[in-house]
Amino acid sequence: MTTQIILASKSPFRAALLKNAGIPFSAEAAEIDERVVEATLHDTGSTPEEVALVLAEAKALDVASRHPDALVIGCDQTLSLDDEIFHKPADMDAARRHLLKLSGKTHNLNSAVVLVRAGETIWRHVGVAQMTMRALDPAFIGRHLASVGDIALSSVGAYQVEGEGLQLFDKIDGDYFTIVGLPMLPLLAELRKLGAIDG
Repeated sequence: MTTQIILASKSPFRAALLKNAGIPFSAEAAEIDERVVEATLHDTGSTPEEVALVLAEAKALDVASRHPDALVIGCDQTLSLDDEIFHKPADMDAARRHLLKLSGKTHNLNSAVVLVRAGETIWRHVGVAQMTMRALDPAFIGRHLASVGDIALSSVGAYQVEGEGLQLFDKIDGDYFTIVGLPMLPLLAELRKLGAIDG
């Protein structure tokens, strides 16, 4: 019997990674309020990696509650600069502030992925990429955001390295899939181990 795989995300970037890898899946967005889930962790001393895992798991469990026989992939990504966790910018002014704060510094992208089946979390993983942004001239930031437009609001760092955002960086340590938001190689290895895909 073929395992039904559901991606608990409406991210076109994550969906493209699975599709390009030849994984048959459907996608369904979780119906959770991420900020409410995150607020419960506020005074717990949770690391940015742990926050990403909790959010990924909450999304997967929510979708799995409607599809008990499916294997649900939950994922979430946090961006951390020192102890501060960044969220998707609400508007272009917030995107500008993000980039000014990240300019000339190294931040981490923490990409969590979990697998849930029958209401139980059966696997967890966090991939971390270290992103060193070059020192950015404020006027360039304005021109860059004008060029890329609203897509800047769709990621926690206000950039997409798969597009013009690549120009913002001096150095990147970490794999492409982790940066996009779904650590594919560990996920594929686990799906093979579970017999969910051919291998």
